[in-house]
Amino acid sequence: MDLADRFGLFLASQPLLALFLTIAVGYWLGARSIKGFALGSGAVLFVGLAIGAAAPQLKLPALIGNLGLMLFLYGVGIAYGAQFLRGLTSARGAKANAAALLGVLASLGLMIAATRLWPGVELPKALGAFSGAGTSTAALQAALAVFGPSPATGYSVAYPVGVAIPILLLGLYNAWRKPQLDRPAPPSLHVEEVGVDDVAVLGRTVAAVSQTLPHGVAIAAIRRGHHNMGAAPEVELQRGDVLLLSGTDPAALKHAALRFGPAEPGRILRDRSEFDYERFFVSSPQLAGKRLSELQLPPECRARILHLRRSDVDLAPHADRVLEFGDRVGVLAPRGSFPTLSRYFGDSVRATGEVSYIGMGVGVTLGLAVGAISLPLPLLGHLSLGFAGLLLVALLLGWRRRTGPLTWVMPISANLVLRNFGLTVFLAVVGISSGSTFAATIAESGWLYLALGSAIVSTLVVVTLLMATAVFRLSFDAAAGIVAGATGNPAILAFSNRIAPTDQPDIGYAMIFPSMTIVKIVLVQVVAMWGV
Repeated sequence: MDLADRFGLFLASQPLLALFLTIAVGYWLGARSIKGFALGSGAVLFVGLAIGAAAPQLKLPALIGNLGLMLFLYGVGIAYGAQFLRGLTSARGAKANAAALLGVLASLGLMIAATRLWPGVELPKALGAFSGAGTSTAALQAALAVFGPSPATGYSVAYPVGVAIPILLLGLYNAWRKPQLDRPAPPSLHVEEVGVDDVAVLGRTVAAVSQTLPHGVAIAAIRRGHHNMGAAPEVELQRGDVLLLSGTDPAALKHAALRFGPAEPGRILRDRSEFDYERFFVSSPQLAGKRLSELQLPPECRARILHLRRSDVDLAPHADRVLEFGDRVGVLAPRGSFPTLSRYFGDSVRATGEVSYIGMGVGVTLGLAVGAISLPLPLLGHLSLGFAGLLLVALLLGWRRRTGPLTWVMPISANLVLRNFGLTVFLAVVGISSGSTFAATIAESGWLYLALGSAIVSTLVVVTLLMATAVFRLSFDAAAGIVAGATGNPAILAFSNRIAPTDQPDIGYAMIFPSMTIVKIVLVQVVAMWGV
């Protein structure tokens, strides 16, 4: 027994060690860059294939991979539910779905043509290659229900190239075209201090004047005489007052300041004896998911919210803004009220990394239940959504934010950790589980279905990418997310985020993945049951 065989047997006897070895080596290789091209977390899959081929006796429970995929899809849905629903009702969302649909149809047409024109290509294995090239386990299950185990052969060969080729094509397109991404600098809070001198505002209340200010500009505080006070809605402006205006748009803030009178810099901000500014972390479960208009700040605190900071971005505090775990709320109030406000908001950094496991448990249960429902389709049998149902439910819950006492959203930091860990575990398990089958199938069937799977996924990526960028004129970061959603594998989304580090790939993926999963299932069932 040589060293390689001994190493394979050792890994087979230590499945958890093999799993985390795959993750460690995969991330190390994924971080290596060759002229700006790196695989990122996608390398975990390829390391898993190598380890699975080297240790064919190594078996990992499918439940571990499903758990990882569940965490990833649920996290994506919760984070981007609102953007998903807005995308479906917009012209941009219609273009994205049209581009992905055309790509899927073109790849299916290529597969059908191959069964008729390419000697040796069998329909059951070709449908398996189509499912594998689109990395759709749900579509494979539809083919298995008609043909038995035969489609699994084409699937096992095409699945790895269904992940590798989109990553390679997106990386080559990015290196060749070097598309410019629209990444505006994150807004930050600005303030202006201005005296009240214009007759048009004298005697008017703060509430009445605020309605005429540009969007995002607010009256934060007033200095009258030698005292600072909060800008209560009922206060009437008087000559000699000094206003503290706040906003995230400097131009709009300057324009608003001109309507009141001369600039009075430092009049309010230099005097912190009565009112001061402090930021509080939102960690209270009772506040997360509520709009600012629904907050009931303790009246004795005489506090006014100036702005929110979410992740690394400052946000204007308009009435419809929804609070999330981990937001930092900037408040102007007397210093003596800070302890009360701290208790009100929660103000615990540690709590912002925690998850509502009740909400998560209920949400995942609902999602898995929806995915398990078998829907009858005329002439086609039955359709079940599988994990696409989980993603759909998570998107709806992410849009809803909270329902009664149940909070669906989770802190951004916790969401990122859960979904990235889930993605990594899923890729490692898939790679290890497919490694021996992949090597055996290549040895038995030659390169026939590998070539077919490569052609199918290449067609899918090229058509979708060209339709999104050249025809519909969508940005590259949005197109990368659409390609990831059309092909379906989280590793492609992870790579898209690496080469296009905006939120558009995640939004595109969440917008496209559920609809294209359903389309693939239906198309496979149609072709399988009608026999082309």
